[in-house]
Amino acid sequence: MARYTGPVCRLCRREREKLFLKGSKCDTHCPLEKRNYPPGEHGRDRARQGSEYLTQLREKQKARRIYGVLEKQFRNMFEEASRQDGITGENLLRMLEMRLDNIAFRAGWGVSRSQARQFVLHGFVTVNGRKATIPSMRLRRGDIVALKPSARELAVVTESIASQAPHIPAWLTSIGSGFEVEVSNPPLREQIDVKVREQLIVELYSK
Repeated sequence: MARYTGPVCRLCRREREKLFLKGSKCDTHCPLEKRNYPPGEHGRDRARQGSEYLTQLREKQKARRIYGVLEKQFRNMFEEASRQDGITGENLLRMLEMRLDNIAFRAGWGVSRSQARQFVLHGFVTVNGRKATIPSMRLRRGDIVALKPSARELAVVTESIASQAPHIPAWLTSIGSGFEVEVSNPPLREQIDVKVREQLIVELYSK
């Protein structure tokens, strides 16, 4: 599976805002607070005011980095979203939210999407009682996602659930002690708290 393996703090610096790619660590140890300019030798020189195209590009890059999706997969998802009924930008965000790794993150099992993705890759997550190891797997209404008993006692899981349990979104229903969630409904736009202006992404890909 292709994925970004470099330092994630430089991604936040490039977008000039916290993307919370490390979870709670971003609240206490954030290089962006000391170096609020793009990374690289000429980072300070690139602090120019962006054109319309650059603004759209940065919004697309920000969405990609938040959800941990590479360009080709993101573009394919956009094309699929454009063929669906409704608003293309909202369809795109809904598809990203319905990915298995994101739902594992939203359930509170990992402090970040990358950590939740690792749980999926290591076979710690089941969907409707069957092991699922594909982070990009897209779920539907009524699907039940559970964390395997062997992973429920991990310190990172218990600490994450304790800190994030109150923040489970309304479109997910927690079952039992928080180690299972059911997809009640696909999320509405107002239920997605990611600060992304999806209309700019639509304008970028529509050029």
